[in-house]
Amino acid sequence: MSLKIDGNTKVIVQGITGKEGGFHALRCLEYGTNIVAGVTPGRGGQIFNDSIKVYDSMKEAAVETGANTSLIFVPAPFAPDAILEAIYSGIKTVICITEGIPVNEMIKIYKIANDLGVTLIGPNCPGLINPSEKCKIGIMPGDIFMPGRIGVVSRSGTLTYEAVDQLTKSGIGQSLCVGIGGDPIVGTTFINVLDYFIKDEETDGIVFIGEIGGTKEQEAAEYLINVKNTKPIAALIVGASAPEGKRMGHAGAVISGDSGKAESKINALKEAGCEIVTHPGQISSTLKKII
Repeated sequence: MSLKIDGNTKVIVQGITGKEGGFHALRCLEYGTNIVAGVTPGRGGQIFNDSIKVYDSMKEAAVETGANTSLIFVPAPFAPDAILEAIYSGIKTVICITEGIPVNEMIKIYKIANDLGVTLIGPNCPGLINPSEKCKIGIMPGDIFMPGRIGVVSRSGTLTYEAVDQLTKSGIGQSLCVGIGGDPIVGTTFINVLDYFIKDEETDGIVFIGEIGGTKEQEAAEYLINVKNTKPIAALIVGASAPEGKRMGHAGAVISGDSGKAESKINALKEAGCEIVTHPGQISSTLKKII
């Protein structure tokens, strides 16, 4: 799995002629992302933004452009097929923004992507951004990011923006920011991103943002202990006041047992050596204490 993105990353936008796909494709282009094509079935031959050719299929677009990455803005009923089309076209990194893909579909897609060595980010995620390389593949507001040496990983898109805004205003730049998505089944986990940050020579510290539901945060904590991580990590877990059994925003943010509660996650991350952020407004100040 590779999370490296830069000026050599060639991106195809699936759903580029739609309202959301077109809007965010333009924002990515303005930021500096190398978008080489778009795909919308039935719209092949059209030109987006006076320069980007639209194709009917991913296979045709990938062969003609040599693209290695796909950004998906396809409605939920068609998104599973869009992900698989990208994978079977030889695309090695797929970022799916789409929300509402059924869990049973994602279970199948997760296995296929994993078996074929494809990096799948999302679904229901904001994407990822490398401020130093001016490469943004997703929906995040590029103007709040600043080049630097702090990695950010989060289940929440909005809290990613909050964390980055605090960091930038404090003069702390970011090396890479990844929103893994808030669904129960996502292609890239906390462990995958933490592994990248820990090995990355351009990353000196990490901001980790989790939430209630599931056990992904505890699994991440166990991983940090096993690898004997020494990089400073400021960790925030949100949802401490959420009632049991009630979905809170994300499809995966449901407390269905003690392991899904904020307290269990916080305790696990403490044991792993993380500095706990006690309030969303204190992400930057907490990180500054440990870097």
